[in-house]
Amino acid sequence: MSVPAPRRTAPRPPVRRPDARCRARRVTVATAALCLVAATAAAAPPAPPAPTGCGELVRGQLCLQGPVGADGMYTATYRRSGSAAGLDEIAVRLGYQRKNERITAFPGWFGTRRTQGGAVGLSGRVEMLAEECIRGVMERGETLYVTKWTCD
Repeated sequence: MSVPAPRRTAPRPPVRRPDARCRARRVTVATAALCLVAATAAAAPPAPPAPTGCGELVRGQLCLQGPVGADGMYTATYRRSGSAAGLDEIAVRLGYQRKNERITAFPGWFGTRRTQGGAVGLSGRVEMLAEECIRGVMERGETLYVTKWTCD
């Protein structure tokens, strides 16, 4: 019995590794893309802060604007948002509430009015001391909605 001779095959080419130039190109492209993303993020304007004296409600926004910490005209506004703006107009009572370090006052009311086009606003003069805080108040039915306190 004879043993077959070993097969001779052509030598395989060496395992090909990425060329140094190709690798450098990939690193350069990746670095440029990362720098572009970082520059875009740095140049983007910051998100605007929440409006002063406003509060987000489930179906709208309640705001109170005026010279906080001083006597003057204050305006309470309510604006329905999204699909709620197209619903039936509603009657709301708008006003304000003041507080200092000792006491929180009962709400003061500017009046009651129906929304028109999903929005309503009422104004009135409020006498305030410098150390007092104020917030907007809205009443609809038996539910009372308020904004966050705004202090000088």
